[in-house]
Amino acid sequence: MRSAANAPPTPVRFGVDCLLAEPGLRATWRRVGLVTNDAARPAEAPAVLSREALLTAGVPVVRLFGPEHGLGARADDGAHVTDDVDHRTGLPVVSLYGERMRPERSHIEDLDVVLFDIPDVGARFYTYAWTLWYVLHACADAGVPLVILDRPNPLGGVIRMAEGPMLDTRCRSFIGEDDIPVRHSLTLGELAGLWQREHCSSVALDVVRCEGWDRAQAWPAVGRPWIPTSPAMPLFESAIWYPGTCLFEATNLSVARGTSAPFTMIGAPWLQAEALAREVVATGVQITACAFTPAQGPFAGQQCQGVQLAIHANDHAAAFVAQQLHPVALGLTLLAAIIELHPAEFDWARYPTAANPDGHDHLARLVGHMGVEKRLAALTPTQRNATIAALTRADDWSARVSAALLY
Repeated sequence: MRSAANAPPTPVRFGVDCLLAEPGLRATWRRVGLVTNDAARPAEAPAVLSREALLTAGVPVVRLFGPEHGLGARADDGAHVTDDVDHRTGLPVVSLYGERMRPERSHIEDLDVVLFDIPDVGARFYTYAWTLWYVLHACADAGVPLVILDRPNPLGGVIRMAEGPMLDTRCRSFIGEDDIPVRHSLTLGELAGLWQREHCSSVALDVVRCEGWDRAQAWPAVGRPWIPTSPAMPLFESAIWYPGTCLFEATNLSVARGTSAPFTMIGAPWLQAEALAREVVATGVQITACAFTPAQGPFAGQQCQGVQLAIHANDHAAAFVAQQLHPVALGLTLLAAIIELHPAEFDWARYPTAANPDGHDHLARLVGHMGVEKRLAALTPTQRNATIAALTRADDWSARVSAALLY
């Protein structure tokens, strides 16, 4: 018989589950707006969309708002998304990634409350957090309460594992509006509380917390299936490496979009994959040469030589990701090594999106600092570790967020 000490942890309940279980939390609502997408499901009913579960429970949702990738969470990265009508509920959908990034006053002033229920991946440049930022400010201006239906940070919430750089204000954009680190180690509910205190004190904010989440554990310990949060985030493994490998979207290398495991691999037809795998070493991380053919992005339809990232101790992935892994530092180390190995072939690239149509300064927007390209190019192998460690420090983040922590 399995002892209590060795029993698996009780599966986590999300904020939406807790709201559904407590009718008193919603008793006075008559007109509700909901910021959501198809990735948002109750923990206890992962085949059901959050919006349908809320409507079935009698929550009077009258208007939906969709972030980047649209309500269906299937639109291409950076693609302009138009307003629509939800074919599942018949409700109007206001797009917050296209004609506008922030809801207009007319979209929310007739509502009793706005609910926010979208799964995040824990990286500053994943845009769902900045949809929250704009919704928070719009609710403050319109005098409408905002309620976050919170969800775990899939990378865990150990604050000492936060990785910078902190955002330089000169690099502000829709993939970073506030000076938070690349890997922030907060839930969206905690980020909202931080922003309320620092930027938006007039908003009436409430957070319906998760139950049973231990911030020292990453997604596998949550005990719930991974629902793809966007087209290029089909696996938890993609989310693990995303804070570091997404930096390659500012280069002429592929991040394996359109394969079965985007962001776990980087490559190009000219990459010396075996040499790169020997050059870069990270504790607990397996870096192996591979070949893949991306369907999107640089070298679409061409075979790329690349490296694939994996965790050595898969049985302990939840604790390792949350407490030991440094994906941002690893991504920068890979960048520096490739620049050294391929001075003629490597190049920086623009990355056009609806939020940045000409795609300029994409690395600065991602990493949060100006001039990182020159710093990486000037590094010798002996300088790499110390310089990148200094660059990725999240100075004062722990003290700054201590009052915002909910778990």
